[in-house]
Amino acid sequence: MTGARLSDHLAPGLRVVLVGPAVTACAARRGHHHAGPGDGFWRLLHESGITARRFSPEEDADLPGVGVGLTDLLQDPARPGGRASAEDLQRFRAAVEQHAPGWVAFHGKAAGTAYARFAGHRPPGLGPAPWSVGASRVFVLPSASGANRRASYDGRPTRLEWWAELAGLLRRV
Repeated sequence: MTGARLSDHLAPGLRVVLVGPAVTACAARRGHHHAGPGDGFWRLLHESGITARRFSPEEDADLPGVGVGLTDLLQDPARPGGRASAEDLQRFRAAVEQHAPGWVAFHGKAAGTAYARFAGHRPPGLGPAPWSVGASRVFVLPSASGANRRASYDGRPTRLEWWAELAGLLRRV
């Protein structure tokens, strides 16, 4: 499956770029971001108010039209170890600096921690981070993965509360 990479969906002037830790094998097979059956990404994106309607994985390329971009730190789902390299993280940083979104929202602490360590920052908790990627402010969301279902999320009862906080910040961009 090496080479089954998903395209970034980026454009200048986005309100936010949502960043996953890695393209999953399921998403790569289906050719669309967050295409796994247990992934709550599209539901959370809409229910939080980040998008006015619920998109489907097959519409991922349409998100920049509503000010939302998508990328992953690791784009090769077949790479052994499944971790982003320094080269991957440099590519990500260059893409963010080129497109200059208002916010970068890491989709899960794993993605936020990978970038924070690369950039010399402390690993983040959920919510706004005290550092940026280029000129873009940073927010860390709980992962929408079906594997990330638990009783609380850093003191909040649902993932949706964190996603809604980000939506509120985006309305100010």
